[in-house]
Amino acid sequence: MDNLLAFLDRGGPALWVIAGLSVLTLAVILWKTWSLARMGAWRRGPAERAVALWEENAPEAAEATLAGRTGLRARVLRATMQAARTRPPEAAREETLRVARATLMEAARGLRALDLIATIAPLVGLLGTVLGMIDAFQALQETGAQADPATLAGGIWEALLTTAAGMAVAIPASVALSWFDSINDRVAHDLDDLASRVLNRA
Repeated sequence: MDNLLAFLDRGGPALWVIAGLSVLTLAVILWKTWSLARMGAWRRGPAERAVALWEENAPEAAEATLAGRTGLRARVLRATMQAARTRPPEAAREETLRVARATLMEAARGLRALDLIATIAPLVGLLGTVLGMIDAFQALQETGAQADPATLAGGIWEALLTTAAGMAVAIPASVALSWFDSINDRVAHDLDDLASRVLNRA
């Protein structure tokens, strides 16, 4: 722990900020993975079975298949089936679209935080490097010809730490953001496909 604190102190305030961003990144990734799993982002089976029953003209059995399920696909399909049975076609489509938008907004929660971290972490690192280089060259100016190259190199090395740390945080944040975006795109495609199949058979 002492070594870690000493390392962070050498990078200055910028490195402390980046360390905080790294903890936040890990927390958001873990929370988002758990949240998507809880919302059934990877479970398509029950929704497919419900649509198959609907297409076989068994609407009661289809809705019973979705009863009690809280997954993304189940919620949209349940609303779609209810709207298809009780509303005109155009109104049913509008209701389906409304529920689908709200569901996708819920699935996208937390992604802006990852996007922001991926954007600002390298900038904070670069800011730390620039400030460190300013300090190094100020020291060089004050010492003049007696400047110790080893001391100057040490100051520059410490300044570059923040840039490396910022990139080390931004890369996994960007990868996680792309992964979560791909999951949301897949869910959106599934919702469109499943709801269309239900409404086309209404």
